[in-house]
Amino acid sequence: MAEATQGGKAGPKKFALINRRAPHGTIYALEALEVVLIAATFDQDVSLVFLDDGVYALAKGQKTTGIEVKNFSPTFRALEDYDVNKLYVERESLQKRGIDVDDLLIPVEVLDAKQIGALMAQQDVVLNF
Repeated sequence: MAEATQGGKAGPKKFALINRRAPHGTIYALEALEVVLIAATFDQDVSLVFLDDGVYALAKGQKTTGIEVKNFSPTFRALEDYDVNKLYVERESLQKRGIDVDDLLIPVEVLDAKQIGALMAQQDVVLNF
């Protein structure tokens, strides 16, 4: 992957991947997870942000047998093994959907919309899923 130049030194690019869609019914949430893992494998500075219905991807207790798709949500627990620890959830998205941070599979930092915007402004690459 490409490297950014910072003060004359080459360093990893800052990638933010935004997961906005529900985990099942489309491939977007799974694709976001795969891109995060690939970027982390190449030692990039990766942040994963969950907004809107994307917060459902982290909900505990997902059962997908009725819709006949594999539940990939436990894979989020592997992010730590890839040194992906910049995980953010928008507070307003959780509140609107009645989800408490304790209902999530993995530890995340809860930010408000303004803080998410500031985080995005610091990134070299922002990808929406």
